[in-house]
Amino acid sequence: QVQLVESGGGLVQAGGSLRLSCAASGIIFSISTVGWYRQASGKQRELVAAITSGGSTNYADSVKGRFTISRDNAKKSVYLQMNDLKPEDTAVYYCNTHRSWGQGTQVTVST
Repeated sequence: QVQLVESGGGLVQAGGSLRLSCAASGIIFSISTVGWYRQASGKQRELVAAITSGGSTNYADSVKGRFTISRDNAKKSVYLQMNDLKPEDTAVYYCNTHRSWGQGTQVTVST
């Protein structure tokens, strides 16, 4: 059974930074592609960034140059470093792999 636990969200001022973590269990993590998604109030969930088992990454256009996804296979964790945060980044952030979702972590960016 896949379990994903996100952490690291919070309230930050525009221009600030946060680092989200996603800890996984129940899977062979090293061969898994993992994605970070977000869902703002009243909007559809969208892909923010993803990282393959080989370390290849892709990003939504809206976060390119500001967010960085990385992974530590020894810790079975994926991270999302978010810099230069904007109010439009406010959302619940989820990690996803093997069709499973974590509970999400709230990120709120104030002006």
